[in-house]
Amino acid sequence: MNNQPFIKQLREQNPLVHCITNFVVANFQANGLLALGASPIMADAVEEAGEVAAISSCTLLNIGTLHPASVEAMIVAGKSANENGHPLVLDPVGAGATIYRRKTVEQLLNELNVSLIRGNAGEIAAIAGVEWTANGVDAGDGTADIAAAAKSVANQHHCIVAVTGEADIVTDGKQLVRITGGHPFMAQVTGAGCLLSAVAGAFLSVGKQQPFNAVAESLAFYKKAGELAATDSEGPGDFAVRFLNALHTLNEKTFTYTDHIHEKEEVI
Repeated sequence: MNNQPFIKQLREQNPLVHCITNFVVANFQANGLLALGASPIMADAVEEAGEVAAISSCTLLNIGTLHPASVEAMIVAGKSANENGHPLVLDPVGAGATIYRRKTVEQLLNELNVSLIRGNAGEIAAIAGVEWTANGVDAGDGTADIAAAAKSVANQHHCIVAVTGEADIVTDGKQLVRITGGHPFMAQVTGAGCLLSAVAGAFLSVGKQQPFNAVAESLAFYKKAGELAATDSEGPGDFAVRFLNALHTLNEKTFTYTDHIHEKEEVI
């Protein structure tokens, strides 16, 4: 087993991350992956989705700007990723906002074996079927026990679930960690969450033998990058640029994963 930090392995292996994503965030997502040390490919045509997924290290399905053609491509790409043993990440953007989104997420989870679901509290609550008031594609408000909801989703779909926001939760249904850090500017940059899903996928690509640890490290790394980027930022505009720089410069020598772990618990 390779005991090197996942970020070091990632930069040595330069994984190819296939993103079927939304047009609002595609540029930021691609540049973020490049800054991190991965290689993006943004192929969403159904005619090539399966072929691209087969040669990629990981595939990300992001439903942000949803339409029937993209759903068809996601199914084809997801099945190809499953057949080839590659990690498959689902970003259920706005899962609770409309019936169409809810049904699409249900279809994807029924037809595909997802490795990771990464979403905000409202999205994970919607998948779990617990009460939550959605605010478009943003987290919204609710009083549900999100940790319990995440565990339920993880156990039902046999995958890792990451609930991200001011503090993050990662669970596989058997263990759970809470990750703190980051900066409020991260919530003011469109696509920051979508990029995180791609970053987590890149980490999963090199951490397939330890997927829970790989996802947890990716979230902690992302929060540390946000802290570094905010140091000299005046607002969301220059923060977004500095954030890409931080993803590029932060490494295993300047990042300590355990500094961001707030709480660990076994939930068996």
